[in-house]
Amino acid sequence: MVLISITGASGIAIAVKILEILESKRVKTELIVSNTAKVIIKTETNYDLSYIRELATYEYDIDDFTAPPASGSHRFQSMIIIPCSMKTLSAIANGYADNLITRAADVAIKEKRRLILAVRESPFNAIHLEHMLKLARLGVIIAPPIPSYYIKPKDIDQLIDQSAGRYLDLLGIETNIKRWGD
Repeated sequence: MVLISITGASGIAIAVKILEILESKRVKTELIVSNTAKVIIKTETNYDLSYIRELATYEYDIDDFTAPPASGSHRFQSMIIIPCSMKTLSAIANGYADNLITRAADVAIKEKRRLILAVRESPFNAIHLEHMLKLARLGVIIAPPIPSYYIKPKDIDQLIDQSAGRYLDLLGIETNIKRWGD
């Protein structure tokens, strides 16, 4: 089971591609979408929120602290927050579990489960970097959505596909993306 959380930052198309691939591979997924992400979906993409929700096996409300991912006894294997806003990064780094996304991330850290943060901001300031370093020292994977230009992309969709594939690699899920030297 992979827990996918979408927060209010740019790059939601990569999260959607990951959900599409996981659905095609019949991997069970859980989804949490922040309120700000719902606004960004409308602003930045042509996706309808209902389409994104249908890709997931289960979906939980951001404010539902009774949802399974809020508990360490719930067995999700890994969690990715993509994109991960600086607000969410800060909350996780400081143990401020004020919603289901930050609570589930707290659970992932305390239970020593794989947690990937696709942090989305540029440039990073010293506070962002300190939060990332703090979490990296705890084993959290910090993976900004930086494109792989060696694939010589012809369009944005190729960059999205490659980025999604790299995140799936980090989740331990096989993909057939172009690799360095291929």
